[in-house]
Amino acid sequence: MRGAQAPVATPLQERASRPADTATQRVRDAGGPVDRASYTCECGLLFQARVSTTVMCPHCGAGQAW
Repeated sequence: MRGAQAPVATPLQERASRPADTATQRVRDAGGPVDRASYTCECGLLFQARVSTTVMCPHCGAGQAW
């Protein structure tokens, strides 16, 4: 009987096992990318909402430019 051979890693597994670059690792350590932005509406309301191309003011319903 032969001894067990070590499994061969696929290219995807090799990429996943490599350490990420420093900037990527810092973003991950900080909790990931920020997906919220501050918006100022014509009605005067300053609010935060998810980054999107279709943000509406929660006060007056006006669409916000992106």
